[in-house]
Amino acid sequence: MSSITPISSAQPLFKKSQLGASQKPQAHFLSMPISPKKSRMVVVAATTAAEKGKKRYPGEAKGFVEEMRFVAMKLHTKDQAKEGEKEPQGQPLARWEPSVEGYLRFLVDSKLVYDTLERIVDKAAFPEYAEFKNTGLERSERLAKDLEWFKEQGHAIPEPSSPGITYAQYVEELSEKDPPAFICHFYNTYFAHSAGGRMIGRKVAEKILNGKELEFYKWEGELSQLLQNVRDKLNRVAENWSREEKDHCLEETEKSFKFSGEILRLVLS
Repeated sequence: MSSITPISSAQPLFKKSQLGASQKPQAHFLSMPISPKKSRMVVVAATTAAEKGKKRYPGEAKGFVEEMRFVAMKLHTKDQAKEGEKEPQGQPLARWEPSVEGYLRFLVDSKLVYDTLERIVDKAAFPEYAEFKNTGLERSERLAKDLEWFKEQGHAIPEPSSPGITYAQYVEELSEKDPPAFICHFYNTYFAHSAGGRMIGRKVAEKILNGKELEFYKWEGELSQLLQNVRDKLNRVAENWSREEKDHCLEETEKSFKFSGEILRLVLS
């Protein structure tokens, strides 16, 4: 913003214009002294006007995580969330008829994805990934315990299938070249499991496991605080992104839902 320089008290306030026949009028600008208080008012007014002209994104005022949450909620079906815009497809959760075999396929593929995410964060090819080490949200070790329990019950543990392999390969490749897009998958995978994933786990357990709560759905410490700690880290990381990078991250949400949805459908396979 250009500054306004006060005129010296020694300067005359007005200049007499002396025009000869060959002289052209000269423009004179009046420069008045501005008190510090009024100067601050001018700056505030200019800032307010600039803010009014800036495009605001849904949730932006609360931080970038709220922007991610807003986009994700819109991709839910109308019966899953009040903000949902998608039409329900397939049977509602209450009418699911899962099998132990299908649930095991889901758990195995989920573990492959979590193994991959946690290895990427631990390796930290980009500095921002290191922010998400040891958050308390990690699921890989807990899934290993659950699969061992199923094995002890006499169930055969399957090999990872196409949905899990495809998603794990995708996030691995993405992490090496595109941090904002990778962070989108990181956020949606862990936060979705802490919300809708827990509800699905309870329903499946009621139907095929006599209500047993798996380790996959347990956290050490207060889950709400663990989630808040990660929200804070995500917001700090995103503060260094341009608006284009933030938009790119948000655009990846639909792919995240697509991949995770294919893994979830294994429960009914």
